Amino acid sequence: MPVIQVGLVDTTGKLDPELVQSAAAALNIQVMRDLTQFWNVQATVTYLPHKSKLPAGVWPVRLLASLPPGEGGVHMDEHNQPYSKVIATPASDDWTIDASHETLEMLVDPYGNRLQSSNAIAINGNNGVKETTGQFNYLVEACDPCEADNFAYSIQGVAVSDFITPHFYDPVTTSGTRYSFTGAITAPRQLLKGGYISFIDMETNEWQQILWVNPGPPVLNDLGPAPKGQSLRVWIDSKMVEYRAKTNFKRKLNPALMTATKKHRAKLSVIASARAERYGKY
Repeated sequence: MPVIQVGLVDTTGKLDPELVQSAAAALNIQVMRDLTQFWNVQATVTYLPHKSKLPAGVWPVRLLASLPPGEGGVHMDEHNQPYSKVIATPASDDWTIDASHETLEMLVDPYGNRLQSSNAIAINGNNGVKETTGQFNYLVEACDPCEADNFAYSIQGVAVSDFITPHFYDPVTTSGTRYSFTGAITAPRQLLKGGYISFIDMETNEWQQILWVNPGPPVLNDLGPAPKGQSLRVWIDSKMVEYRAKTNFKRKLNPALMTATKKHRAKLSVIASARAERYGKY
């Protein structure tokens, strides 16, 4: 299997270059160590120091100061090759979770049309979702069901997104099975607070979402039939933008994690300086 090359690039010129480099290194570890345990993906992530230079064959994850509504996530270039857009500002380091989210989803489903058939689910009051009769085709979005910052984890002082495993679509729960990398998801097709899941109802042939992204219980969002000739992911993402605008969505941050990762990076910086000094004496 060919190795996919992903490049992280700051197009704003305002982010801490050391953090961007650290983020690229952390994403590389996540992709090579964590993702490949469960998904049939071979990829590397590198830091691209020049926004005006994109090496041949590299799928870029472009960090931008702002984006028009609906423009984030994974897209296709003029040659139908994937790339990602992520909002990143110096005001907060949580963009590393978003960069991880988009990188993983781009690698698991590069073209945004991958479906997985499994048992149907329904809203379970205030407790997420429950299994029901029927069969849905789920859009394979590796991070959406567990995308909230509360379920992120740290790699070398960089916060990265949790992600589902292929067992997420299993028909039944089995002992010792991991349904998301961190173990936050404990059963097939479970939706965690702060996440959402998109699927096509095989009976009606129309798309729906169950969203638990705002305070209160999950809600069902009817999307209707998908447009022809457009990536399902791009279409779903545009619908999410509309929903979040309508409901005044506000992201729930994880200050404890971000503080811990910043302290971790500071310690690693001290260690790096000490090592460089010692090597200078040899």
